[in-house]
Amino acid sequence: MKTESHQDSLEQKGECAQCPNRTHAAEAEHDGKGRRRFLNYLLGTGFGATLIAIFYPIIRFITPPMIIEATQNSVTAGKINELAVNSGKIFKFGNKPGILIRSASGELKAFSAVCTHLDCIVQYEPEKKQISCACHNGQYNLSGQNIGGPPPRPLEEFVVNTRGEEIIVSKA
Repeated sequence: MKTESHQDSLEQKGECAQCPNRTHAAEAEHDGKGRRRFLNYLLGTGFGATLIAIFYPIIRFITPPMIIEATQNSVTAGKINELAVNSGKIFKFGNKPGILIRSASGELKAFSAVCTHLDCIVQYEPEKKQISCACHNGQYNLSGQNIGGPPPRPLEEFVVNTRGEEIIVSKA
């Protein structure tokens, strides 16, 4: 009786009492779960590594590099005899351009040459006696104030001093 009830319980579980491999079948089922978990782990980490390998270079390309700018407070923009009356000259002020203007009256003025609209480079137009941005028709007067076009604010003004024949431009 006892063996019949034990045999019935094994048959209900799907095992055969006379099967010589019945203990090995249970172990194989347990090993199959371990293998499946291991394969899922490998596939998951492989997929994650692939995503990182794809998106990391894209993100590094999109984000600008961190460049430490050397702060420069003054620069020699040129010599007085190089700049004719009613003319302008682009000069380098640190890592950005500046514009030096000698008006019709001979007064020297300097501004940032970067348009406040979309960072285009501005030029001096002697016939109009104004500073203009050719990209989007931005216009500034000789005081750096925006007088036309899309620029939202005036140009940054610099201080101009002369030392002998040299024109020294510094931040205000």
